[in-house]
Amino acid sequence: MPPETATDRNARHDGWRTLRRFLPYLWPADNTALRWRIVFASLFILASTGTQLVLPYLLKWAVDAMNVSGPRLMQFAMLMVLGYAAARFTGVAFDNLRNIVFERVGQDATRALAENVFARLHRLSLRFHLARRTGEVTKVIERGTKSIDTMLYFMLFNIAPTVLQLAIVAVIFYFNFGWGLVAATAAAIAAYIWVTRTITEWRTHLREKMNRLDGQALSRAVDSLLNYETVKYFGAEAREEARYAQATRAYADAAVKSENSLGLLNIAQAVVVNLLMAGAMAWTVVGWAKGQYTAGQLVFVQTYLTQLFRPLDMLGMVYRTIRQGLIDMAEMFRLIDTHVEVADTPGAPALIVRRPSVVFDNVVFGYDPDRTILHGLSFDVPAGSRVAIVGPSGAGKSTIGRLMFRFYDPWTGRILIDGQDIASVTQASLRAAIGIVPQDSVLFNDTIGYNVAYGREGATQADVEAAARGAAISDFIARLPQGFDTEVGERGLKLSGGEKQRVAIARTLVKNPPILLFDEATSALDTRTEQDILGTLRMVAANRTTISIAHRLSTIADSDRILVLDQGRLAESGSHLELLRRDGLYAEMWARQAAESEDVSEAAE
Repeated sequence: MPPETATDRNARHDGWRTLRRFLPYLWPADNTALRWRIVFASLFILASTGTQLVLPYLLKWAVDAMNVSGPRLMQFAMLMVLGYAAARFTGVAFDNLRNIVFERVGQDATRALAENVFARLHRLSLRFHLARRTGEVTKVIERGTKSIDTMLYFMLFNIAPTVLQLAIVAVIFYFNFGWGLVAATAAAIAAYIWVTRTITEWRTHLREKMNRLDGQALSRAVDSLLNYETVKYFGAEAREEARYAQATRAYADAAVKSENSLGLLNIAQAVVVNLLMAGAMAWTVVGWAKGQYTAGQLVFVQTYLTQLFRPLDMLGMVYRTIRQGLIDMAEMFRLIDTHVEVADTPGAPALIVRRPSVVFDNVVFGYDPDRTILHGLSFDVPAGSRVAIVGPSGAGKSTIGRLMFRFYDPWTGRILIDGQDIASVTQASLRAAIGIVPQDSVLFNDTIGYNVAYGREGATQADVEAAARGAAISDFIARLPQGFDTEVGERGLKLSGGEKQRVAIARTLVKNPPILLFDEATSALDTRTEQDILGTLRMVAANRTTISIAHRLSTIADSDRILVLDQGRLAESGSHLELLRRDGLYAEMWARQAAESEDVSEAAE
């Protein structure tokens, strides 16, 4: 993989800096076969260009021969015409052989860059993914990868041959027509390039606006569809349609301006091209009238200019494509350049867990600099114990889980597992040692078997079945017509809350970690399902270190130790009975929840 050198965010993101950064993907240092493909493709480019430069000569000689009678001259003219047809076919063959040889290079460059971006996205912090819209990120990747192959094609197979052909045609025109036609051609080409660049710069701003509005429309659509149930709950279909329509109308207006500017560009280019064509052919006609040129030279100059302006006619599109491709690629490189907030230290060892203890040592942390969540929090969880963390909303309970998984690093303080600072070990080994059953168990849009097996790479069907039995979901799966091959739907929405939780528990059992974290694992369930899940969780927690983050105190009353948080500080610590005797915050919370339960019971009666 090419080295990751950062793009200067203050530089012109569509300039040579972006192109230079992409070149290692095009000319991979570790793939000789792809380099040879580029060499062979270049040879085919030279062969095709040479063939095209011969074509006008063949037509000129055929026309001149036809102006003089005689059987030998007729044979010569016929030979030239057949040679012209053969050369045209040869040029087409060379072009297509070039495409065949180069296709693997373009696809490999696209693949390598796309894989690099995807891997980078998974290395970015949770803060990045919470702040960015998924639709916009996927659109950036889609545009960036799609632009690569097209941009490469135009750069190597249009611009390079056109520059070579321009130089050779200038020499041919000089020896056949003198400096006048060479100067006129050069002036026309300069004017063409200036017109193309000027109008395209204007169009680029319109295109950037289109991209922004397109991403906005897509993100609104994705956001609305992901929250389909919420939209229905609040009868907000009309509001969502209006928001989406506003974005699509703005995109449509920008698209109209962009397409109209394209028409203006095509007209300006046609003026330059046809003025040169008319002047060059008129020059030849005047010379023919004076006896300086033959009739074949009129065909000669017309054919050369037609061949020359065929790629030049595409120059506007080529320039726009490359310009837009660089913009799209730069956006993708910005994703790669996004700062990785949590990174392994160089040479970090793997976490080795013999006794799975957890220690928070004077941890200070907040999601924003001006809002501290944890204020010097310290506690320890002995190996093999069951510890619960409770407290009011906003006390910092879920933040503890995120810090344990190193989604964020503490501002100050340490987090130790088996005496090892988790900031000094690899994230992969850390996360392999911790299993989690979250409050909202999100599943992949695949089968139940796939979601259970996701807990550990290489898990066998026997592992999956054993985990399903351990999570008390095997009977439910057996009743399904497709068993483990049953699709769960996007985010697992085809399953009930309890079924999703059991799949999440089974997934954690497949992982088989020494430390378990239950983050409000039953808060969204009804009482009966909650009790069933709690029984399963107690079985799963046997012989493991368990940390339970809970809102309902009844679910953790049998824990070995309960930690009570209040505004990011450890307010109380002890067993259930000890905390009730202390008559502090925990006792207050217990009494309030007990009263709420009694009110619910009375209402039910």
